[in-house]
Amino acid sequence: MYILGVSAYYHDSAAALIKDGEIAAAAQEERFTRRKHDFRFPINAVNFCLDYTGIKISDVDLVVYYDKPFLKFERLLETYLAYAPKGISSFLKAMPIWIKEKLWIKEQIKDKLNYDGNILFPEHHQSHAASAFFPSPFKEAAFLTIDGVGEWTTTSYGIGKENKITILADIKFPHSIGMLYSAFTYYTGFKVNSGEYKVMGLAPYGVPKYVDLIYDNLIDLKDDGSFKLNMEYFNYCTGLTMTNSRFDKLFGGKPRKPESKLTQREMDLAASVQVVVEDVILKMARHIKNETGMKKLCLAGGVALNCVANGKLLREKIFDDIWIQPAAGDAGGALGAALFGWHQYLNNKRIVDEINDSQNGALLGPRFDNEYIEEFLVKNKIPHEKLNDDEIINTTARLISEGFVIGWFKGRMEYGPRALGARSILGDARNPSMQKNMNLKIKFRESFRPFAPSVLEEKAAEYFNIDRSSPYMLLVADVKEEKRLNHAADENLFGIDKLNVVRSVIPAVTHVDYSARIQTVDEKRNSDYYRLISRFYELTGCPVIVNTSFNVRGEPIVRTPEEAYRCFMRTNIDYLVLENFLLDKKNQPEFQEQNDWRKEFELD
Repeated sequence: MYILGVSAYYHDSAAALIKDGEIAAAAQEERFTRRKHDFRFPINAVNFCLDYTGIKISDVDLVVYYDKPFLKFERLLETYLAYAPKGISSFLKAMPIWIKEKLWIKEQIKDKLNYDGNILFPEHHQSHAASAFFPSPFKEAAFLTIDGVGEWTTTSYGIGKENKITILADIKFPHSIGMLYSAFTYYTGFKVNSGEYKVMGLAPYGVPKYVDLIYDNLIDLKDDGSFKLNMEYFNYCTGLTMTNSRFDKLFGGKPRKPESKLTQREMDLAASVQVVVEDVILKMARHIKNETGMKKLCLAGGVALNCVANGKLLREKIFDDIWIQPAAGDAGGALGAALFGWHQYLNNKRIVDEINDSQNGALLGPRFDNEYIEEFLVKNKIPHEKLNDDEIINTTARLISEGFVIGWFKGRMEYGPRALGARSILGDARNPSMQKNMNLKIKFRESFRPFAPSVLEEKAAEYFNIDRSSPYMLLVADVKEEKRLNHAADENLFGIDKLNVVRSVIPAVTHVDYSARIQTVDEKRNSDYYRLISRFYELTGCPVIVNTSFNVRGEPIVRTPEEAYRCFMRTNIDYLVLENFLLDKKNQPEFQEQNDWRKEFELD
């Protein structure tokens, strides 16, 4: 039996395909269209899922859409009526696409996919909860879903047992932790729905001096984690911005202009909202533990991508263990919807062992074999060297150890926002200039942003204060005391000046507060990547490398060999690995942008 899950029309549209309860394929639409956070109907992602599995749409038994469009439309109307006549401009801007597209999902699924079977519509937070619990290793667990907003719900919790999820309570729009964080994202000059990572990365440079101001004016937080926002300071119900003039007055000025210089104020604001969000999540978690009695917790929704808060939640030991959906945002709603159809709607059993999840390392996207890659390289006269399996691992490990930056393209593409060793840019974590060089010369992004370490799972506890695996890069932990250097070097430094201090034996992945967003790597999930880091460890005595996503700022992660080559040639990446092929930048001809290989080679 095949079940297709679809998410669309908010941000990060995606498709996922379940075969007899197993996750067969999943991908975000942005990877095919090259439009970051593409929200349009995911026709390319759907076609990939069908093609990869070798089926036609007529073989699909059930399509599950990740929310209820009419309920979401109701929220839009009622919100406007509650504030009318304020908000008329944003209301009029939203209406045409709702009337034309967003309301008629059933018809669109039938027309765009040529599908005439059954279609199911769970609620948005049911899809999030399903994506959190059903792929988890746990037989039973509590779940917590937190995002901007679904239809009405912004936060929910409940219980998952066997093959059923039950939502016990929720918080409704306009009161939203996701919206609060996005308001500060907007105010500090970053793009809402994509810049939240930047706020999280900026927070350690600041001092949380505005926490009391936030609690006194913006949010009324109760001991059980429930809260209300003071809507006098926010504009997202009626306007085209997140905050208003009262918010400006409260924090001493207008929002930072995008791309302008960052000041200590932005750093302190980021630190402050991060502290508040952590407080909220911890209070919620304690309440959920008391109410449900569950020992395990599963998380999803966009706020679950706040890996700093996740790490703190783990360290507080409120629950014995937590599991976080790697595609926690709306993209993961497609997978949750499909799993909801299989388990909740069709009443199929779950088989779990309390240890292994069913997410397949999140490596659920397209892959390209050596034959395809060789045809591309030869046809376009691209200099390359073909190596066997051992040679490509050994050579790449040696190049990383010598300080070179590697574009690594191997296996199935990741599902979710993180590169996990299939579409990654790799470097030596021991190199003190690696973070700055990769940010400015390769990623073309802000210098303050930290990079993540990939570490052999069995060696993680030697370098980081973590006692379990973190395969999806969703937990932050501190670098071990014995691996740190220059403890007092930045006592008199403030803000971005802290960036240049060498803090540990792995400085390229040590943030200014000695934290790191950890990916543990094991042989079962990604054997090639595990073998690469193992070989690097044999060469250097260090089991940690730098791993960042294979893209440049403003673009989605690469999907095809053509896109990988284009990114390689546009940046200062030194070598490119395409499965068993190694490309040296020094040997490449001058790059001609007009050579558009996508027309010939793309899958869709």
